[in-house]
Amino acid sequence: MSKDAVESAQATAPAVAQAPADAGDAGYSKDLKARHVNMIAIGGAIGTGLLLGAGGRLHNAGPALALAYLVCGVFAFFVVRALGELVLYRPSSGSFVSYAREFLGEKGAYVAGWMYFLNWSTTGIADITAIALYTHYWSMFTTIPQWVLALIALAVVLAVNLISVKIFGEMEFWFAIVKVATIVGFMLIGIWLLATQHKVGGHTPGLSVISGHGGFFPHGAMPVVLVMQGVIFAYAALELVGVAAGETAEPHKVVPRAVNSIMWRVGIFYVGSVVLLALLLPGSVYSGDQSPFVTVLSKIGVPAAGDVMNLVVLTAAMSSLNSGLYSTGRILRSMAMAGSAPKFTARMNSRQVPYGGILLTCGVCVLGVGLNYLVPSQAFEIVLNVASLGIISTWVIIMLCHMIFVRRARAGLVTRPNFRLKGSPVTEIATIAFLLVCLGMMWNDPDVGRKTLLLIPVIAVLLVAGWFGVRRRVASTADRELADLTK
Repeated sequence: MSKDAVESAQATAPAVAQAPADAGDAGYSKDLKARHVNMIAIGGAIGTGLLLGAGGRLHNAGPALALAYLVCGVFAFFVVRALGELVLYRPSSGSFVSYAREFLGEKGAYVAGWMYFLNWSTTGIADITAIALYTHYWSMFTTIPQWVLALIALAVVLAVNLISVKIFGEMEFWFAIVKVATIVGFMLIGIWLLATQHKVGGHTPGLSVISGHGGFFPHGAMPVVLVMQGVIFAYAALELVGVAAGETAEPHKVVPRAVNSIMWRVGIFYVGSVVLLALLLPGSVYSGDQSPFVTVLSKIGVPAAGDVMNLVVLTAAMSSLNSGLYSTGRILRSMAMAGSAPKFTARMNSRQVPYGGILLTCGVCVLGVGLNYLVPSQAFEIVLNVASLGIISTWVIIMLCHMIFVRRARAGLVTRPNFRLKGSPVTEIATIAFLLVCLGMMWNDPDVGRKTLLLIPVIAVLLVAGWFGVRRRVASTADRELADLTK
């Protein structure tokens, strides 16, 4: 429903307006249980950004990386808390695209949806590339071309997504269990190493490891600032809680618990793990080519540490690909029902799965298979930076929607749930400013980041051209919905 349609309906309403229904929400099953949504939230908070990416960031920023994870984690929590409030106001599988339609109008929903599609389709390419690279770690797979492994991974996850949302939920549940068990296991080992003062690679664990190698900011504050753009991307997928809420029977019970638990998970899993890593080995020992957990475990002689961790990182990449196909399928269906996405993306199969949108995302990922064939060494880095544009724009749109929602609530047009983001509009403005600063910091990376920022005008032109292509269909859909409302 367009913003104009909502405002017209509100103008004639004698009391607080009812939350407008999203046509894209019809037809879904409600098969996701509380444990599924809770573990989807955990899975969104733990990915390759921690399991693999923290090594290179520790090398560049040192122990102060924990501060970067904490700061970015606070702002990520603000985003998810804002989205959680919108979900309780009106659960929708269209999630923030549906809210953008209500509070920013059809153009806002159009931009939100396609930028999110850009995020997950390019992340999907990064994921299948990562899966292929991680599989090549084992010698028995090295003879298989990287693009073949990428294609197999895509086919497996596509099949899982097309069966049913319940299978997706189960797969995410167990993926998250593997990731959580790995980090908890490592943290127990790390705490034992600290308590017993067991040497790690010739270093005695403790504060002396930090103080003896340049302190908390061994390279100054600037490297810590520069890694924040990558850290923000590590938190991408937290917004999946909002999408999953549309397919759970009790969102008002499930979502607040899942959202509130994100903060302590971030504190324990991200900040806690990085602090432990910094206390066990100097930052200079870690590298971007190896998981920091493998670095520590190999230094104390744990057998097969690399094999186990590689399997876990492989699981994280599969989880991310699985989530990407799930979320874009639902988002594209919401857009298609409003006229701003191709009609076939609105189609659902007999198992209540929006297969049209899922197949479109897969189609883009197949291009990624081609990228793996043409430039296997550069495929991962190219698409990862493009995906960061999508996630930052998505989070900015969520905060804008929440700010307008609160403004309308104060005007008596809508009712806020008891589960709220505090401090509006200061919280939203601060979060948006922080995200835009993180985006601007990409300019300091001349090799990849700067080129990514130069893509923004190209993406803007494509979005404008696309809007002119769909605006008549969007307008006719909105008029039809308004006519139905006033009958």
